[in-house]
Amino acid sequence: MPDPLRLALLISGSGSTAAAIIAACADGGPLYGKIKPALLVSSAPDAGGIGKAVSGGIPTRDVAIIMPGKSPEQFGEKLLQALQGHAIDLIGQYGWMPKTPPAVVAAYHHRAINQHCGPLDPGRPDFGGQGMYGLRVHCARLYFARTIGRNLWTEATAQLVAAEFDAGPVLHRESLEILADDTPLSLRDRLLPVEHQIQIETLARYADGLRAPLPRITPLVLPQEQPVLRDAKRVARLLFPHG
Repeated sequence: MPDPLRLALLISGSGSTAAAIIAACADGGPLYGKIKPALLVSSAPDAGGIGKAVSGGIPTRDVAIIMPGKSPEQFGEKLLQALQGHAIDLIGQYGWMPKTPPAVVAAYHHRAINQHCGPLDPGRPDFGGQGMYGLRVHCARLYFARTIGRNLWTEATAQLVAAEFDAGPVLHRESLEILADDTPLSLRDRLLPVEHQIQIETLARYADGLRAPLPRITPLVLPQEQPVLRDAKRVARLLFPHG
């Protein structure tokens, strides 16, 4: 059996997905023997996910606080030093807020996975992009689906990291029905377990060599619906200024 892939978990907040992955890597878990959590990187010194990771078994020596500096070049250099110093094979971005520097994207080409809490359609209008994270995504999705009266579902998504936010090919996704009484908060809470499962399944597939992109044949947003999408994102940013 090959050695497990050494994973770096990049977080900025609560770290619930990272904690679920760490648990899945333990003896008896679906990632045991396939993935080894070898490094936790937080872009915030007070991120709640740090304590969860340590409680889950990540030694404190394998926790790094690396905040964006004055330039992407400096940020990228610090990240690469930590990643290479821990012999990292694979990166997972789980609630990671900063834009990953180009040097890191290049060094880990096709070896960096991003978590997104909404439907994506890279290369076409969708529910990603700069500033679209957290409750903003859920709010925009609800506004859009209810306004156009179709696609009354949302998705948890795993994708490859690219130079721009949410632009990488989708590797795995799972849909969830939007209920009549859903709010951005309830949709977030119902989707979160699906997000955890999707990320765990993506890592398992990756360890097994299943890395083909999952294109969307029919556009997620039709041309005549693009103004509604713009309105949805504008409203989401107004209602949730902090994501």
